[in-house]
Amino acid sequence: MSDTDAVLRALAEPRRREILTLLALDEVPVGRLAEEFDVTRSAVSQHLRVLEDAGLVTRRTEGTRNFYRSRPEGLAGLRAYLDETWASSLDTARRLVEIEVGVLEPDGSERDDRATA
Repeated sequence: MSDTDAVLRALAEPRRREILTLLALDEVPVGRLAEEFDVTRSAVSQHLRVLEDAGLVTRRTEGTRNFYRSRPEGLAGLRAYLDETWASSLDTARRLVEIEVGVLEPDGSERDDRATA
């Protein structure tokens, strides 16, 4: 599984997205995160493990407490994928519009208006 696939799988669960949003603001201990949700501390820990495995959060241990923080660079692969996909889609849309208004021929070549004059 690619890093981007792991990130997409991790972010597919709404509660994980909520956790990641909270961690974007500050480093937070598991107990405080668990207070924000109507699930057990164990369930929050499982969500954090998935986010950590996907490279979206980091963990710091201090004594018996684990603190988590978001890792924005963990989204780099997904961001690159979306940028590439979006750019490709926009390029296709641009070419379709240019064909429709007569700037390009259906084969994608530039229209030569001199030939029709």
